[in-house]
Amino acid sequence: MINSLSPDTGRANEQPGADGLSLAQFTRFFQEIQNQPAWRAKADTEMEYVDGNQLNSDILQKMKAIGMPPAVEPLIGPAIESVLGLEAKTRTDWRITADGLDGDDVADALNHKVNQAERQSGADKACSDAFKPQLAVGLGWVEVARESDPFKFQYRCDAVHRNEVFWDMLSKKPDLSDARYLVRRRWTDVEQAKLKFPQHKELIDRANGRWTDQFELSVDGGTSTDMALSWDQERGWSIEEQEWRDSEHGRVCLFEVWYRRWVSVTVLKTPDGRVVEYDKKNYMHNEALASGLIRPMKTIVSRMYVSFWMGPHKLHDGKTPYQHNNFPYVPFWGHKEDRTGVPFGVVRGMVYLQDNVNSAISKIRWGLSAIRTERTKGAVAYTDEVFRQQIARPDADIILNAEHMAQPGAQFKVFRDFQLNEQQYKMLGDSRSGIERASGITSGFQGQKGTATSGVQESTQIEQATQSLASLMDNFKFARTKVGELLLALIIEDMAEKPEKVTIRGNAVVPDREVLINQPTTDEQTGVQYLTNDVQRTRLKVALEDVPSTPSFRKQQSVSLAEAFKSLPPEYQPVVLPHLLNLMDVPDKEEILKAIQEVKDRPSPEMEKIKADNEFRDRELMMRYNQDKTQAEIAKLKAETVQTGTQSAFSAMQAGAQVAQMPQIAAIADAIYKLAGYQPPTPAGVDPNFPMPQGVLPPVDSAMPPVHQNTSPQFPPVPQQASSPMTGIETVQVNDNLPA
Repeated sequence: MINSLSPDTGRANEQPGADGLSLAQFTRFFQEIQNQPAWRAKADTEMEYVDGNQLNSDILQKMKAIGMPPAVEPLIGPAIESVLGLEAKTRTDWRITADGLDGDDVADALNHKVNQAERQSGADKACSDAFKPQLAVGLGWVEVARESDPFKFQYRCDAVHRNEVFWDMLSKKPDLSDARYLVRRRWTDVEQAKLKFPQHKELIDRANGRWTDQFELSVDGGTSTDMALSWDQERGWSIEEQEWRDSEHGRVCLFEVWYRRWVSVTVLKTPDGRVVEYDKKNYMHNEALASGLIRPMKTIVSRMYVSFWMGPHKLHDGKTPYQHNNFPYVPFWGHKEDRTGVPFGVVRGMVYLQDNVNSAISKIRWGLSAIRTERTKGAVAYTDEVFRQQIARPDADIILNAEHMAQPGAQFKVFRDFQLNEQQYKMLGDSRSGIERASGITSGFQGQKGTATSGVQESTQIEQATQSLASLMDNFKFARTKVGELLLALIIEDMAEKPEKVTIRGNAVVPDREVLINQPTTDEQTGVQYLTNDVQRTRLKVALEDVPSTPSFRKQQSVSLAEAFKSLPPEYQPVVLPHLLNLMDVPDKEEILKAIQEVKDRPSPEMEKIKADNEFRDRELMMRYNQDKTQAEIAKLKAETVQTGTQSAFSAMQAGAQVAQMPQIAAIADAIYKLAGYQPPTPAGVDPNFPMPQGVLPPVDSAMPPVHQNTSPQFPPVPQQASSPMTGIETVQVNDNLPA
């Protein structure tokens, strides 16, 4: 009946409201998690097998009771490590590409930023750490978040243990984009909790380190597995179990709950395919709607929120601190069960065969030392306990009871079952090979001696083993790409609307270049201001490309290119040489390439000779097939020579005439020549540049002739003149005013 449902039950079934996650809804998440299929305890046991702890405590007690020595031959761990080596050897880098015809500059700048974040945030190490549980037990987690410590890199990527994260198992998508919630349980010191939530300081003090008595997510996983390596290493506790049971050491259990709310919103879809949420306060949205270029549409979308709880007490609830609408935790899936969705890995099929190997070794060792006897009662002169101790010794000395052995039917026999040991040895070999068949990880793949008799067979078997891991590697690539997308979202969020100049470092082949991001620009026609190379408006995608990010990749590509370089013609080798040197780990690559380029640009003697011959042939052809033009040029050169000589001779004669008429200007001419760079000859003598003419008349007196007197009284009187034109002038020579 409907009336039987309490109001709290109804509120628990509703989605979180505007005031955040309620206690009833939080409790409902707990109940869902407790009712999920149990798989964590089995996964913990499987990881114990990977670590080498493969003997159960009950088995150890039984073996000790019968005197059987414990034996472990860890075959699962090396197989897992070989696959981890494959991941490290074939590791790839993220490559940002523009999802369109434009935006290549923005993509290159963001690609530089993402590669920098990949190195400094620990993304490669986090993905590798998550790949191990993904391969072994079917699930690993990586957290992509901002770093709260300002002295560290601004982003961080950390691997998270599977027993800390609980999610909505009704989700169907591998990236949990349709999941309702994701919960992470973390233990922390009381003092750290009070620093993170100072407004709840008194509440945290009263918590007294234990709020999980009534609010425990699940008893599946995180407890002792009773697995050990031998008797002296048997463990009865685990770190996780100690944290679950810690109530007196000043620690509190915090729950980080990420949840989604579904709301109905109005979105605008542009003709180029972009979809944005309608904002009535944005005048550009209103103008686009008024113009009829864009039509609004109603749709249902999800909003991301985060809430922190300490038992039944809510410490914080609000919107996600990120602009993206994804959980900051990325799952690395291995395999999933078809009906339950429970994750599992390759270790599941290897556990039984590993137990067979361990038991076979123990039985063989025990059988080699065990002795079976048949005797009648009283055949030996010892007690049963002393007899068993003596018969087990290699140097056993058994004293028989002569009176008893003389009786009819008395017997004493000793047996050793070596034939049974041979059968067990065959079973041991079959179990060892069965682990390879179950996992698909062959001995050759692990670097051990296999069944191959040639290099081709060895390569074929390794390729087959790699193909058997194709689905796991594909899931790993998908999850790693998701990690790159979350890092890219954080980078774009921090770069939004901030002008920045990104310097993209080149290499030995490509020079450095700069890209301007988010540069304010004004449209000349409309006057509207906008940003060029806007990172928020450029549609991008993250792609994983097989770039030589590991030494093995670079070496392989270097060897391949070197082989191709040998077969190239000599004229093509200088073009390929810079790319070959770029793949080599040699110092001073740029200096080597610069020297090679200088030698390449310098023409060889053969080239210079060929060039001179070509020029001579060109001139010869021009003279042969265009004689009129050649003769005209020769006549022009002769005319220019005559004209230049005539002008020089005329100028020389004019200068000589001026000096002859006015010798006073010779000093001025000499001064002008000296200022122009002329130097008189040394030793002194006749200047060969200025030859003196022969038979030069002595200079006449510079005084003016006397004024003629009138010879007729009818002439007007002649005015008197000075005897010299210099009369009345104090400066007679031009160098009188110069300092002595």
